[in-house]
Amino acid sequence: MSKPWGTASDLLDKAGVVENHDFYRGFTSADQKAVLTVPQRIQAAWETNDANAFAEVFTDNGSLLMRDHQLTSKEDIRSYMNAGFNGPLKGARVTGWPIEVKFLSENAAMVVTEGGIIMPGQTDIAPENFIRATWIVTRQPDGELNLVSHQSSPIKG
Repeated sequence: MSKPWGTASDLLDKAGVVENHDFYRGFTSADQKAVLTVPQRIQAAWETNDANAFAEVFTDNGSLLMRDHQLTSKEDIRSYMNAGFNGPLKGARVTGWPIEVKFLSENAAMVVTEGGIIMPGQTDIAPENFIRATWIVTRQPDGELNLVSHQSSPIKG
């Protein structure tokens, strides 16, 4: 039996994020909920437009494909999101929900979500901002969960 991934409430408390119990939907095992704290941390960073909190979810060599931009380090991600949150993404937030959680190994998991960006002044995701995303989450030796890779693709129609 592999080591548990942690307790979602504890992981989110440590990150200073309020747990959204509705986010889990049908993924209710303790390990699934622990892995799903990673998207919740990203959503919380968007809510406050906090590029540092966003980047800290990633490993040092983390990868983020955001629209046409492939970012390949935590510092690239921080810089890109800082520019976005102080520019065209100022006041934007994201929402989403999991549609798949798959454990790839004892310390790696894949999450697939749907959702998107809600731009300032909007109350819902505009059709052009609706996406499906793939998240590769790793468990570090200290028990922290980080993103190695996040890729989003637009869904239209």
